[in-house]
Amino acid sequence: MKTVLVDFDELIARLDLSTKIRLLTGADMWSLPPLPEIGLDRLVMSDGPIGVRGEQWSAGDPSIALPSPTALAATWDVELVRRAGALLAQEARRKGVHVLLAPTINLHRSPLGGRHFECFSEDPYLTGEIGAAYVEGVQEGGVATTPKHFVANDFETDRFTADVRVSEKALREAYLRPFERVVQAGAWGLMTAYNSVNGTTMTEHSELVNGVLKGEWGFDGFVVSDWTALRSTEAAAMGGTDVAMPGPFGPWGEKLEAAVREGRVPESVVDDRVRRILRLAQRVGALRGTEDRPAAERPIDGGALAREVATRGFTLLTNDGILPFRQVRTVAVIGAAAAEARVMGGGSAQVFPGRIVSPLQGLRDRAEVRYALGTDPRIRLSPLPGPATATFLDAGGATLSEQPLATAEARWIGQLPPGVDGDRLKAVRLRTTYTPQSSGEHQLSVAGVGAFTVVVNGETVFDGTLEADGDDPAAAFLSPPERRLSVPMTAGEPYEVVVTHPAGAFGGMAFVSFTVGHANPSPGEEELLAEAVRVAAECDVAVVVAATTPEVESEGFDRTDLGLPGRQDELIRAVAAANPRTVVVVNAGSPVEMPWTEEVAAVLLTWFPGQEAGTALADVLFGDAEPGGRLPTTWPRRLEDAPVVNVTPVDGVVAYEEGVSIGYRAWERSGRAPAFWFGHGLGYTTWSYDSIAAEGTTVTVAVTNTGDRPGREIVQVYVSKVLAGFDVVEAGPGETVLTTIFLPERAFQVWDGGWRTAEGEYAVEAGPNVGDLRLPAVVKI
Repeated sequence: MKTVLVDFDELIARLDLSTKIRLLTGADMWSLPPLPEIGLDRLVMSDGPIGVRGEQWSAGDPSIALPSPTALAATWDVELVRRAGALLAQEARRKGVHVLLAPTINLHRSPLGGRHFECFSEDPYLTGEIGAAYVEGVQEGGVATTPKHFVANDFETDRFTADVRVSEKALREAYLRPFERVVQAGAWGLMTAYNSVNGTTMTEHSELVNGVLKGEWGFDGFVVSDWTALRSTEAAAMGGTDVAMPGPFGPWGEKLEAAVREGRVPESVVDDRVRRILRLAQRVGALRGTEDRPAAERPIDGGALAREVATRGFTLLTNDGILPFRQVRTVAVIGAAAAEARVMGGGSAQVFPGRIVSPLQGLRDRAEVRYALGTDPRIRLSPLPGPATATFLDAGGATLSEQPLATAEARWIGQLPPGVDGDRLKAVRLRTTYTPQSSGEHQLSVAGVGAFTVVVNGETVFDGTLEADGDDPAAAFLSPPERRLSVPMTAGEPYEVVVTHPAGAFGGMAFVSFTVGHANPSPGEEELLAEAVRVAAECDVAVVVAATTPEVESEGFDRTDLGLPGRQDELIRAVAAANPRTVVVVNAGSPVEMPWTEEVAAVLLTWFPGQEAGTALADVLFGDAEPGGRLPTTWPRRLEDAPVVNVTPVDGVVAYEEGVSIGYRAWERSGRAPAFWFGHGLGYTTWSYDSIAAEGTTVTVAVTNTGDRPGREIVQVYVSKVLAGFDVVEAGPGETVLTTIFLPERAFQVWDGGWRTAEGEYAVEAGPNVGDLRLPAVVKI
């Protein structure tokens, strides 16, 4: 990569005020405008944390789908996360994206957080280390990151208006700490949150953005608002936000120009923001003649890496010895999520992979499999399998363009497909053909907001309007209303399904989003359960895949409980009673209650495992790979046991009254034991913790693989019961390894108006999780 010194001031001096301000607001949903007169190309941004969606929220533009951020954090492996970042940079370059709107480094303050799956951990140190590796991996590929959401955006309820009341000590020691770490790692961008902190909305929070981020930490990147978060002119301009997204409409533009001309906002403030954007453009290769993106090295195999990350994040919670499978001939595979894996969470984290391997498919490649649904907890119907075609129509019904789709999902948010004139667009028509395998009353559905006409084999079965609940536009998009339709079908006969929806572009931005769903005829819940029991009893082992649903874990709303949806607990208990060799695979991005844990042979947590879900699951169940994950957050037995729960504002306020006592620190303070402690996870071998030597901030730990196969262990070091360091070690049977861990200075500091190192003796302990610290030592600081 060549770097040329750039006189940003000279470039800025060539721009008039109107042009400079135009650069501070989105040209559309996902980009900043080009300025060819100074060699500035269009700057393109894209969601999200597990894959690069690009400018089209559409299945017509497939993306690699990695496991969820909780799964990335569960690896505790910064090098692996850095490699995942490199893959995302490769994907971004392929799609013409300069800025990745990720990672999310808010904390798992409450298990009810609806976006839990998109954040890394409850622990600020682990979050910061994983986040820093993610940032470094992406940016080494010449693509910017925007760690988000700055700050204290650890819930979804009333997220646009809620005010978080939090002490300065808790802000500094917990919620700001991961952001400080990614700034140290060189993040080129950062995104401010919707919420307020101590009375000031984050897009206007000069104390935290100008004072702490840009001033104290020396952040030289750009600060972008969350989408539609910026709601003021002068206050936001003076509060530190650099870029308002999306655009071009909003409180800046002409209003900001007037504020500058009238002396209410200094022009130097605008110039500083333009300078930050030009610096970003130079870093990502969008400022011609100043810097090139790094030349691509050998292409990364996205599918292989997604599979590796999945296995390394899978977390084995319990195991009576059944895993890995040995001499298993027949496998009962049970559950809706077995046939249709939930591979990602909803919202900005969503992408459209070109391939998804379900657990059922992955296991069928390894053994004789017998499948039973058991129960179906899904509230919305799954999309009709593809292929489908979306036709864009003008007012006269003429075709503007046609786009192939992998499934019956029509989504274009922000950008329309090439060749579609938004000014002429009046409707989108989705057409697909479905041939059922069984006769009976099939369920079709349409999910979206607005008017829809549904025609099956030439007969109109629905012509009406669906209206959104509430006033959160994101929730209306992420969790839209659904209308179900009962349609009789005969096995083997093709049925053409056509759905027409009025659509258009507003201010150059498109909002097309609807899904056509389907469900086969059902014999009824009791018969489904009975069938699962019969199938389980007939097989050597049973694998039940239990999952949350998009209505439980998604952006836009918080959870109301931690129970598995529907009758899945009942299904698990019935299957385990029929076959004691039952393994439960938990397909969830965040904690769920598991009242049946003692009744099953093993519990394997796969998180949201990404596109290679099934292949990775087969690797782990049959022992080709060891489950490498350790919990990045504490799992309660019951919601009522959790020491910090509240995510719902009271009179507009969410009070972080617990201070720094969140996660395992809050559990220890409460005196209650969770189901599984932070850091817990089993492998396929055993380890002894032999010795510890600590001097100053250097800790050396010896561990031995006491099992009969090679394995990996996450050695965790705690100072005063707070995570301060960790390392991934590997060893063969009987082999002893030493790891030296260097503890950060911050592990011995407290905030009392400034960072102060508290001198004295500290208890240093090492072990496999915070609830099982086996080696004690003392250091003097």
